[in-house]
Amino acid sequence: MTGKTYPLTGGVHLRFLGASDAERMKDAYLLNWDHLAPWEPERSDEFFTTAGQARVIAAKLAQHAAGSEVPLVLLDGDRVVGALTLTGIVRGPFLSAHLGYWVDKEYNGRGIGSAAIAAAVDFSRQELGLHRLQAATLTHNAASQKILKRAGFEEIGLATSYLRIAGAWQDHVLYQRILY
Repeated sequence: MTGKTYPLTGGVHLRFLGASDAERMKDAYLLNWDHLAPWEPERSDEFFTTAGQARVIAAKLAQHAAGSEVPLVLLDGDRVVGALTLTGIVRGPFLSAHLGYWVDKEYNGRGIGSAAIAAAVDFSRQELGLHRLQAATLTHNAASQKILKRAGFEEIGLATSYLRIAGAWQDHVLYQRILY
């Protein structure tokens, strides 16, 4: 996906995250702070700055260079309206990755998350040769669960105290999609 743009739906496209996206990512996180806060780890004030996003992006690009992450951004024109990341990519007999994503509050309900996940599934299978994708949602995140199920993910269990989200260790429902 590096260097390419993939159309999704409603004029939104998906592309590889670049160092030049720091300001746009900062703007998107500031605009969506209240929308994302219940679903994400607590963030320092520095995270919501261009310099902070430049550091986050640099770390993601280093993980990409190491082969363990694929960071993508959802754009409407030049505006960041979400992100999708494949993390924890494991080769060998596992051939798996974790899928995480978010969509701008103004773009919810337009099929953008579903289209982005479908593109990630295709890319994971065809370009990365992965066998499996896993995703986790908070137990009360019905919207994300619905999107994952619609994308062919199946529920595989409950992970108690799985991630520290919004300042507390929270249970997550685990999903997977076998790609081949």
